[in-house]
Amino acid sequence: MADFIRIYEENPNPREIDKVVDILKRGGLIIYPTDTVYGLGCDISNIKALERVARIKQVKLEKANFSFICHDLSHLSDYVKQIDTSTFKVLKRALPGPYTFILPGSKNLPHPFKKKKTVGIRVPNNKIALEIVKKLGHPIISTSIRDEDEVIEYTTDPELILEKWDNLVDVVIDGGYGDNHPSTVIDMSETPAIIVREGKGSLDVL
Repeated sequence: MADFIRIYEENPNPREIDKVVDILKRGGLIIYPTDTVYGLGCDISNIKALERVARIKQVKLEKANFSFICHDLSHLSDYVKQIDTSTFKVLKRALPGPYTFILPGSKNLPHPFKKKKTVGIRVPNNKIALEIVKKLGHPIISTSIRDEDEVIEYTTDPELILEKWDNLVDVVIDGGYGDNHPSTVIDMSETPAIIVREGKGSLDVL
């Protein structure tokens, strides 16, 4: 049974954030709001938690294309090779915001992702997500919770999310209704940049 925790985005309660972070540190999985769709996440440094997410998504962990949710761009050099000034300017313009940027991965990627050449970086414009990552002290890995129903695609109601995910995760955060448009994915690991998926984020940032 997952905990169902109500957190208000305008003013996230520090006690509730601490509760979520404590669960992450103990290897728990959370479903949390972003500035786009609800995401499934775990502590980037907890291998067992990473493996649980990979099992749920039915992918091999080493090959999984999970995003790294960061509080800001200060963690960038931990996971990304040095990027040029023009790329950094795009990131500064777009983030926090509804984008996932694919960038060249550094040698410091967490062990399961060592062989990956690229990494998806995300800084969502959502105070709940950002406070969780800030308090945790390092990124969480994340993947969107798609719906099998092709018409709906993304479930936006936290109570319906809880019904479906109750036995798979440890916490479902009710941060209000989610969006049903995913992030815009831009691959900037090579020049010129490639639009992988046009989502909620405008392409004007490029």
